[in-house]
Amino acid sequence: QLVESGGALVQPGGSLRLSCEVSGFSSTLAVIAWFRQAPGKEREGVACISVREGTTQYVDSVKGRFTIVKDAGKSTVSLQMNSLKPEDTAVYYCAADLLEIHTQKRLLPRYYDYWGQGTQVTVSS
Repeated sequence: QLVESGGALVQPGGSLRLSCEVSGFSSTLAVIAWFRQAPGKEREGVACISVREGTTQYVDSVKGRFTIVKDAGKSTVSLQMNSLKPEDTAVYYCAADLLEIHTQKRLLPRYYDYWGQGTQVTVSS
């Protein structure tokens, strides 16, 4: 089970920290990612982390602003979002898979089997 939290209304330039609580998996997850979907748009990969390697990837539009972190000692993965822009407005989803996903495919939603319900992030003045 994946449960997101932390979504809110924030002004442009502000920050938010989203959390994804992971529970109920009998095996260790291989990859955990954050996706987002704005109204009328396709679901977009934002950031991902390889649980075993600790390596991370980001979509170009959030590089330098967003950071994905697997919280040490906790079953959570966080997405720290800084310098938020109106175009970051979307429902943010946590996703995960038990199998390793090729590096070039880790930001593609079709490769993930497990999804949370999403949390709304609105960036507006």
